[in-house]
Amino acid sequence: MAQLLKVQNFNVSSDGVAAGEDQSLELPFGIVGPERLFGWAGATASWPNRTDAGGSRGLDDYFTRDFSHNIGAEIMGRNKFGPQRGPWQDDEWRGWWGDEPPFHTPVFVMTHHERPSFTLSDTTFHFVGGDPAAVLDQAREAAGGKDVRLGGGVSTIRQFLDADLIDTLHVAVSPLKLGDGLRLWESPEELLDRFHLDVVPSPSGVTHHVFWRK
Repeated sequence: MAQLLKVQNFNVSSDGVAAGEDQSLELPFGIVGPERLFGWAGATASWPNRTDAGGSRGLDDYFTRDFSHNIGAEIMGRNKFGPQRGPWQDDEWRGWWGDEPPFHTPVFVMTHHERPSFTLSDTTFHFVGGDPAAVLDQAREAAGGKDVRLGGGVSTIRQFLDADLIDTLHVAVSPLKLGDGLRLWESPEELLDRFHLDVVPSPSGVTHHVFWRK
């Protein structure tokens, strides 16, 4: 069975914005109140950081529960790993996630400024250069036959779309407009030359867009 490159649970506003232009340590997404985009997942019974027995079931819960299924490696852009730009000033920054990152697989961070790999819990971060196809080859080898998740951010997903490397794409569209920011698309119809699309509204207010390669 072929190893798929999958985008899962990626969140955008109704006008296609997934992040702001001005990312910082205090604002990892460059926007105030990113929970307006991600709240649907945090409200589910399967949200991994849930501390009580509550939470919603149904469609949102399915996507949250499926997030790690058969994933053997993750690829992310440098801006998802941290707010720094240019050469690393030091190697102390270990990502936004603390000592227990949520990935539980090897993670390949795309960057023009490589640095030594390191491991936190069961996640090893590798800092790699190269074009999307070369990075995907490395991730597939590390995934041990499982699928590879493309975690973002927006610019990284656009690079892989432009290289025609993505097999499936799940985007949760929230019912709010953000205006300025980094856009995944002007309209999801832009992808219909290469992908089939199912659009499924959820009671939470988000609309799930599921793309798979034609």
